[in-house]
Amino acid sequence: MNRRGPGLIGAAARTAVVAGTASAVSGRVQQRQQTRFAQQEAEQYAAQQPPPPAPRPAAPGEDTIGQLERLAALKQQGILTEAEFEAQKARLLAG
Repeated sequence: MNRRGPGLIGAAARTAVVAGTASAVSGRVQQRQQTRFAQQEAEQYAAQQPPPPAPRPAAPGEDTIGQLERLAALKQQGILTEAEFEAQKARLLAG
C-alpha cells in the first residue's frame, strides 16, 4: 500500500473543506453588506422626500355631520342603543 496516497487524498479533502467554508463565510458577509447598503439607501431616499401634506381641517359642520352619520350607522347595525345614540348626538350638537 502506498503511504502517500491517503495523505494526498486527505490533504485534498481538507483543502476542499477549508475552501468551501471560506466561500460560505464570504457569501454571508457579502449578503449582510448588501442588506446594510440597501437599508442605508432606503433611509437616504426617505430623508430626501418632502414631508406629507398636513391634513386639511374640516369645516365645522362637515365634521359634525360625518360623526352623526357614523353614529347613525352604528345605531342601524345594532351597536348603539337608541338612548346611547341620542346621548352622543346631544353631545356632538352641544359642542
